[in-house]
Amino acid sequence: MIASSLPPSAHRWQQVSFASTLYLCPILDCLLADIPVAEEAALRLGLQEALVNAAKHGNKLDPYKTIFVHFSISRSQGWWIISDQGAGFTPPDQCKMPPPPQNIPDAGCECGRGLYILHQIFDQVYWNGDGTELRLFKAIKSEADKQLAWQN
Repeated sequence: MIASSLPPSAHRWQQVSFASTLYLCPILDCLLADIPVAEEAALRLGLQEALVNAAKHGNKLDPYKTIFVHFSISRSQGWWIISDQGAGFTPPDQCKMPPPPQNIPDAGCECGRGLYILHQIFDQVYWNGDGTELRLFKAIKSEADKQLAWQN
Protein backbone atom coordinates (compact mmCIF):
# COMPACT_ATOMS: atom_id res chain seq x y z
CA MET A 1 0.00 0.00 0.00
CA ILE A 2 1.27 3.47 -0.88
CA ALA A 3 0.28 6.50 1.16
CA SER A 4 0.87 9.77 -0.57
CA SER A 5 0.15 13.45 -0.31
CA LEU A 6 -0.53 15.73 -3.27
CA PRO A 7 2.22 16.22 -5.88
CA PRO A 8 4.94 18.61 -4.72
CA SER A 9 4.75 22.33 -5.32
CA ALA A 10 7.45 24.94 -4.86
CA HIS A 11 8.96 25.04 -1.37
CA ARG A 12 6.41 22.68 0.18
CA TRP A 13 7.36 19.45 1.84
CA GLN A 14 5.42 16.37 0.84
CA GLN A 15 5.53 12.82 2.16
CA VAL A 16 5.17 9.38 0.63
CA SER A 17 5.23 6.22 2.73
CA PHE A 18 5.02 2.60 1.63
CA ALA A 19 5.63 -0.93 2.86
CA SER A 20 9.06 -2.37 2.04
CA THR A 21 8.99 -3.45 -1.59
CA LEU A 22 11.19 -3.39 -4.65
CA TYR A 23 8.26 -2.36 -6.87
CA LEU A 24 9.21 1.31 -6.96
CA CYS A 25 7.98 2.68 -10.31
CA PRO A 26 4.89 4.52 -8.97
CA ILE A 27 6.86 5.88 -6.03
CA LEU A 28 9.67 7.14 -8.25
CA ASP A 29 7.11 8.71 -10.60
CA CYS A 30 5.65 10.61 -7.64
CA LEU A 31 9.06 11.72 -6.34
CA LEU A 32 10.14 12.96 -9.77
CA ALA A 33 6.87 14.53 -10.96
CA ASP A 34 8.22 18.10 -11.00
CA ILE A 35 11.79 17.37 -12.11
CA PRO A 36 12.92 18.69 -15.53
CA VAL A 37 13.22 15.94 -18.14
CA ALA A 38 16.95 16.56 -18.54
CA GLU A 39 17.57 15.74 -14.85
CA GLU A 40 15.08 12.89 -14.50
CA ALA A 41 17.10 9.84 -15.62
CA ALA A 42 20.02 10.40 -13.26
CA LEU A 43 17.79 11.29 -10.33
CA ARG A 44 15.59 8.24 -10.99
CA LEU A 45 18.68 6.03 -10.82
CA GLY A 46 19.89 7.65 -7.60
CA LEU A 47 16.52 7.59 -5.87
CA GLN A 48 15.89 4.01 -6.95
CA GLU A 49 19.22 3.00 -5.44
CA ALA A 50 18.43 4.81 -2.17
CA LEU A 51 14.94 3.28 -1.94
CA VAL A 52 16.19 -0.23 -2.75
CA ASN A 53 18.82 0.15 -0.01
CA ALA A 54 16.15 1.25 2.48
CA ALA A 55 13.80 -1.63 1.58
CA LYS A 56 16.37 -4.38 1.12
CA HIS A 57 19.17 -3.56 3.55
CA GLY A 58 17.33 -1.35 6.05
CA ASN A 59 13.95 -3.05 6.39
CA LYS A 60 15.12 -6.48 5.13
CA LEU A 61 12.09 -6.48 2.75
CA ASP A 62 9.81 -6.90 5.77
CA PRO A 63 6.35 -5.90 4.45
CA TYR A 64 5.35 -4.82 7.97
CA LYS A 65 8.06 -2.16 8.02
CA THR A 66 7.57 1.18 6.30
CA ILE A 67 9.78 3.49 4.27
CA PHE A 68 9.06 7.21 4.59
CA VAL A 69 10.16 9.80 2.04
CA HIS A 70 9.82 13.52 2.71
CA PHE A 71 10.60 15.59 -0.35
CA SER A 72 10.55 19.13 -1.63
CA ILE A 73 11.09 20.19 -5.22
CA SER A 74 11.49 23.77 -6.38
CA ARG A 75 12.75 25.28 -9.63
CA SER A 76 16.33 25.28 -8.40
CA GLN A 77 16.63 22.35 -5.99
CA GLY A 78 15.35 19.00 -4.87
CA TRP A 79 15.50 17.49 -1.37
CA TRP A 80 14.65 13.89 -0.48
CA ILE A 81 14.79 12.49 3.06
CA ILE A 82 14.44 8.70 3.09
CA SER A 83 13.86 6.89 6.40
CA ASP A 84 13.57 3.18 7.10
CA GLN A 85 12.80 1.17 10.23
CA GLY A 86 15.93 -0.96 10.12
CA ALA A 87 18.85 -1.25 12.51
CA GLY A 88 20.90 1.37 10.63
CA PHE A 89 24.50 1.32 9.45
CA THR A 90 27.63 3.43 9.37
CA PRO A 91 28.62 4.33 5.80
CA PRO A 92 32.34 3.91 5.14
CA ASP A 93 34.26 7.12 4.35
CA GLN A 94 35.72 5.67 1.15
CA CYS A 95 32.27 5.74 -0.47
CA LYS A 96 32.66 9.48 -0.84
CA MET A 97 35.66 9.18 -3.13
CA PRO A 98 35.66 7.61 -6.57
CA PRO A 99 37.22 4.16 -6.36
CA PRO A 100 40.30 3.46 -8.46
CA PRO A 101 39.31 1.50 -11.60
CA GLN A 102 40.84 -1.71 -10.25
CA ASN A 103 38.94 -1.36 -6.94
CA ILE A 104 35.37 -0.83 -8.15
CA PRO A 105 33.16 -2.39 -5.44
CA ASP A 106 31.77 -5.84 -6.13
CA ALA A 107 28.59 -7.49 -4.83
CA GLY A 108 30.35 -8.75 -1.68
CA CYS A 109 31.81 -5.39 -0.74
CA GLU A 110 30.30 -3.68 2.33
CA CYS A 111 30.67 -0.34 0.50
CA GLY A 112 28.95 -1.11 -2.77
CA ARG A 113 28.26 0.55 -6.05
CA GLY A 114 25.03 2.04 -4.74
CA LEU A 115 26.75 4.37 -2.30
CA TYR A 116 29.20 5.40 -5.00
CA ILE A 117 26.28 6.12 -7.37
CA LEU A 118 24.55 8.30 -4.75
CA HIS A 119 27.66 10.43 -4.32
CA GLN A 120 28.01 10.84 -8.09
CA ILE A 121 24.40 11.89 -8.72
CA PHE A 122 23.54 14.06 -5.72
CA ASP A 123 25.28 17.23 -4.60
CA GLN A 124 24.87 16.32 -0.92
CA VAL A 125 24.50 12.86 0.65
CA TYR A 126 24.10 12.69 4.40
CA TRP A 127 23.07 9.92 6.83
CA ASN A 128 21.83 10.59 10.35
CA GLY A 129 23.79 9.27 13.34
CA ASP A 130 22.14 5.85 13.45
CA GLY A 131 22.10 5.31 9.68
CA THR A 132 18.32 5.01 9.29
CA GLU A 133 17.77 8.32 7.52
CA LEU A 134 19.35 9.47 4.27
CA ARG A 135 19.19 13.09 3.11
CA LEU A 136 19.80 13.80 -0.55
CA PHE A 137 20.12 17.21 -2.21
CA LYS A 138 20.42 18.12 -5.88
CA ALA A 139 20.73 21.58 -7.40
CA ILE A 140 18.49 21.69 -10.45
CA LYS A 141 19.62 23.82 -13.35
CA SER A 142 17.00 25.46 -15.50
CA GLU A 143 17.10 25.09 -19.27
CA ALA A 144 18.18 28.76 -19.48
CA ASP A 145 21.11 28.06 -17.11
CA LYS A 146 22.19 25.08 -19.23
CA GLN A 147 22.04 27.09 -22.45
CA LEU A 148 24.06 29.91 -20.89
CA ALA A 149 26.73 27.44 -19.72
CA TRP A 150 26.82 25.90 -23.20
CA GLN A 151 27.40 29.31 -24.82
CA ASN A 152 30.29 30.22 -22.46
